[in-house]
Amino acid sequence: MAEKYRAARTGDFVQARPELENTFLEDHALQSMLRRLLPPAVSGVAEPALRRLGARCAGELAAAALQCEQQPPELECYDGWGDRVDRVRTSEAWRGMKRVCAEEGLISTGYKREHGEFSRVFQASKLMLFAPSSGLYSCPLAMTDGAAKVLEGVVRKAALPEAALSELRRALERLTSEDPALFTTSGQWMTERRGGSDVANGTDTYAVPEDAPSASSSVESATSHCLFGYKWFTSATDADMAITLARPEGKDGPSGGNQGLAAFFLWTREQASPNSGSARLNGITVEKLKKKLGTRQLPTGELLLDGARATQICEVGQGIPQIMVLANITRMHNAITCAGGMRRMLQLCRDYACRRLVAGRPLIEDALHLHTLAGLEVETRGATALVLEVAFLLGRTEVPRDAEDATRAASLLRILTPLAKLLTGKMAVHVASEGLEAFGGAGYLEDTGLPAMLRDAQVLPIWEGTTNVNALDVFRSVQRSGGEALRTLCEEAKMKLAQVHAAAAADNDVRMAASRISGALAACEDFAAAQLGS
Repeated sequence: MAEKYRAARTGDFVQARPELENTFLEDHALQSMLRRLLPPAVSGVAEPALRRLGARCAGELAAAALQCEQQPPELECYDGWGDRVDRVRTSEAWRGMKRVCAEEGLISTGYKREHGEFSRVFQASKLMLFAPSSGLYSCPLAMTDGAAKVLEGVVRKAALPEAALSELRRALERLTSEDPALFTTSGQWMTERRGGSDVANGTDTYAVPEDAPSASSSVESATSHCLFGYKWFTSATDADMAITLARPEGKDGPSGGNQGLAAFFLWTREQASPNSGSARLNGITVEKLKKKLGTRQLPTGELLLDGARATQICEVGQGIPQIMVLANITRMHNAITCAGGMRRMLQLCRDYACRRLVAGRPLIEDALHLHTLAGLEVETRGATALVLEVAFLLGRTEVPRDAEDATRAASLLRILTPLAKLLTGKMAVHVASEGLEAFGGAGYLEDTGLPAMLRDAQVLPIWEGTTNVNALDVFRSVQRSGGEALRTLCEEAKMKLAQVHAAAAADNDVRMAASRISGALAACEDFAAAQLGS
């Protein structure tokens, strides 16, 4: 027996690693929920597309995501001749993700709206599969969707001069394109040195008008501006365009607080081409790339804006409401990424438990280990259901059945979006941590690729507003509606709970859980009534 160690020196046993199969076909909960939510005509289109994407996510994209992790972005400030170039170098795999996004219609599905109110559910399902195999390309994709939502509204409102509207239409076409040569990503630049949770008082970027305002525009100084400021935290630094906040300088100078803010659109390079990596930056200097706990695949930088040409897209004083249109989309994406990451961790845990032998039998047969995985499965299914509900509500606001339904969906969306973001963010970190523990020591080794899943998950409760920030947004939505938003949410939850009662009346565990939920809903209704009374 000693001979085998003299030759190999490490023995002849190698623990089988966990393997991914088609990530859609392995996600039985997602399949079941989609069959319940989608009408047959939509399901007939969605399922083959998701099956195809699930195969890519388990194969080529999972391998590319690993390359993104192993080859993080680098900043080249100067070329060999001393010319300032501020070139963000990313891996071939990272750049390839952009092509995949276009091919799979990860943004366009939400805007073509070929499936009516269900279009966003279809899109969210795609994104849930893609996110854990995207090498964090899910982040620029979220901001791209948010920018498209903002520009769609601005173009529809048509309050800008025609030249500006034409530019924004062109940008919107690129953001929602399925042509890899045309598809364009967007950044979202809000956070400055004073922090991101108080942009009303923390924004110190100024907009100087290049020429006089147009007489045909209802937006004051809606023509081109030059931006001057310092954006301290800009994710997707390599994006092709961005939406940002600044303070326009009027005749009395810029105003402080929310009342002085406007939203702006800008191309990041002087040449407005989707593949203009060689063109000079548009009055932008990339000062540094951030060193982060996780999300190392993603270029996140500090940017100096020194005369960046931009177009004002809303009235002064409407900057934060406009940017919140974008932020609510990115919050939904954040929740989608949480649900997708939780599912991926469970898929790996389950497969590993089938391969790992303990005391002569597969680990999956150990009752305590199975109980742990079952608990994580419940959390993951809950996150998935919540995310799909938010996506469905968004679809109902975009393709409403009627005015009353659109109003109801919008009311629910206002309270559920921050709620979904804060809940799934916490859940994602918990599942990632428990998942690593399920692998034992292997879960702690960087070269298994597993610790990156926990490091990357930790950003999810932080990005797009911390748990407390989102909790306050939930509270504000209740207050501003006089408790109506919470009352509507309770009504919706009670209808769904009645369906659960009818479907599982004989299941004692379900009855007990439903009873606890009913008690929580009663407390929420009391709180809503108090708000209405005040």
